[in-house]
Amino acid sequence: MTLVVTILVPGSTNLVGKFTQSVRRIVQDVKDEGTASGQTKEEVIETNERLRAVRIRLDESYDTAKKALVTLMGKYNDSKSVHNIFQRYNLLKAMIKEVIRLETQYWTLVDIPKQEKQETVPAFVLRACAIMEKTQKSGEGVKTSAKLAEEAQDKRERIERLENMTTSQIEAENTQMTNDLYRLLKKYSGLRNLIRQLKIEYTNAKIYPMVLRYTMLKDMIKDIMLHPDYMEVCHEVDA
Repeated sequence: MTLVVTILVPGSTNLVGKFTQSVRRIVQDVKDEGTASGQTKEEVIETNERLRAVRIRLDESYDTAKKALVTLMGKYNDSKSVHNIFQRYNLLKAMIKEVIRLETQYWTLVDIPKQEKQETVPAFVLRACAIMEKTQKSGEGVKTSAKLAEEAQDKRERIERLENMTTSQIEAENTQMTNDLYRLLKKYSGLRNLIRQLKIEYTNAKIYPMVLRYTMLKDMIKDIMLHPDYMEVCHEVDA
C-alpha cells in the first residue's frame, strides 16, 4: 500500500488564487478586445442600438409606402367596374393624389441617400442611419413619464443582454442586422422612387385634356403595378 502525502508549500494557496485571477483577466480581455474592425465592446454595443432604432423607423416608412401602393392597386381594380368615364376619371385622380400626398408630408416617409459606387454595405448603412437619425419621427410628441420609464427599462434589458455577450458575438449580430437593414433600404428606396415618379407624372399630366389625361392616369398606375420594385413586395404578408 502506497501512502501519498501532499505537501503544502506556504503561500502556495495565494499563488494559485493569483494565477486563477490572472487567467480570468486574460480571458475577459480576449472577450472584450476590439474586433477586426477596431471597435471596442462599448462601440459595437452603441452600433447595435443605432441599427435597432433605425430599423424600427425604416420599418414604419416601408410599411406606409407599401400599404399606399397596394391600396392604390386595389382601388384601381375596383374602379374597373365603373363604366362612366367621367366618374372613373375622378376616382383615378383621387386615388393617385392619396398616394402622392405622402411626398408632401416630410415626416411620413424618411429620405435615404443613394449608395455610392465604391461604398461598402456597412458604410452605406451607417451613412443612411446618420441621415435618418436627424429626421423628425412621425407622430412623435411629448412622452409620458410611464412611457419614458418603459423605454428606459427596455434599454437596460437590451444593454444587459449585450454585456453578457462577447465583442465578437455582438459584431456578428451587428453584421446580420446591417445586411437585413441594407436589403430593407433597397426595397424601401424602390417604393419611394415609384411614389416620387408618380407625383412627377401626375403633375406633368395636368396640362392635357381630360380624355387624354384619363388614359395617362391609367398608364401611370399600370406602370407601377408591373414594375419589378413593386412586384417584389406586393405579395408580402404583413406580420
